Amino acid sequence: MIRTVESEQHVPAPVLAAYSYCEAVTSQQARNFAYGIRLLPTSKRRAMSALYAFSRRVDDIGDGALAPDVKASRLEETRALLARVREGSVEEDDTDPVAVALSHTAGSFPVPLSGLDELIDGVLMDVRGETYETWDDLKVYCRCVAGAIGRLSLGVFGTEPGARGAERAPEYADTLGLALQLTNILRDVREDAEGGRTYLPADDLAKFGCSAGFDGPTPPPGSDFAGLVHFEVRRARALFAEGYRLLPMLDRRSGACVAAMAGIYRRLLDRIEREPEAVLRGRVSLPGREKAYVAVRGLSGLDTRYVSRRTVRRRT
Repeated sequence: MIRTVESEQHVPAPVLAAYSYCEAVTSQQARNFAYGIRLLPTSKRRAMSALYAFSRRVDDIGDGALAPDVKASRLEETRALLARVREGSVEEDDTDPVAVALSHTAGSFPVPLSGLDELIDGVLMDVRGETYETWDDLKVYCRCVAGAIGRLSLGVFGTEPGARGAERAPEYADTLGLALQLTNILRDVREDAEGGRTYLPADDLAKFGCSAGFDGPTPPPGSDFAGLVHFEVRRARALFAEGYRLLPMLDRRSGACVAAMAGIYRRLLDRIEREPEAVLRGRVSLPGREKAYVAVRGLSGLDTRYVSRRTVRRRT
C-alpha cells in the first residue's frame, strides 16, 4: 500500500512563495493539467504544481531553439539540480523557486524522484532526434516522458488503506501516462512534423502508407491516414481501459483529479477519431464547458464506480 506522508504543519513563507510560482507556471502553461489538479486539497495541488514546473523546465529545454549540444548540457545541469533536491541540500531561501518547491514536496510525499531522471532521459531522446520503429520502441520513450509522471503523481495521491490490488497501482499509473502521451502524439502530429519530429512507429506509418510524413494540412497521397489514426486510437483506448483500474485505489479527490485529466484526453481522442484529418489542420481541443463537465463527472465518482463494477465482473 502507498500512503502519502502529508504534513499539516506550518509551511514557511519562502516555500509558500515558491509554490505560488509553480502554481502560476502550471495555470499558464498546462490548462488541462491545471484543470484536474484544482480538485485536489491544497497540499497535494501544490505538490503537483512543483512536479509540473520542474517537468516544464525540462520540456522547454528540449523544445527550445538551442543547439543540440547546448540542450544536452542544460539537461545535465537540470539533472544536477535534481540531485541536490534528492540530497536535501536545497535551502528554503534558494533563489530557484522550482527547486525549493520540489524539495519541500519530496520531503512531504513519497515521490520517486528517479521518475524525473527518466523524464530527462526521454527529452534527451528528442534532442538526439530518435525515431521509433515499433510500438515497443515508442513505449520506452512514452514511459520516460509520461509513464514516469504518472508514477510521480501516484506518490502525491497515495492509495486508499486496504485498496485491493494496490501493489499494481504504479503499473496502472504508468499505463495511464502512456495513454495520455499517445493521445498527445496523435493531437500534435502536424506540429511535431513541422519541428522535424516523428513519434508514431515507422512500422505503423508504412502499414498505412504514411511514411512520407505530415508536412501539410492533407494526408500523404494514396495513404490511409484515417486507418492509421483509428489504429492508434484503439491502442490508446486499450491503455486507458487498463490505466483506469487505478481509480478505485485512490481517495475521492485524487480519483476525481485523475478522472478529470484522463477524461479530457479521452474526449480529445473521441474528436480525433470522428475527424482524423483535423489533427493535420490544427490543434484539436475541448471547450471550457466540456472540461467542466468532465471535472464534475470526476467528482461524482461515476468513472470510479464504473471501473469498480467492471473489475468485480472480471473476478466473478
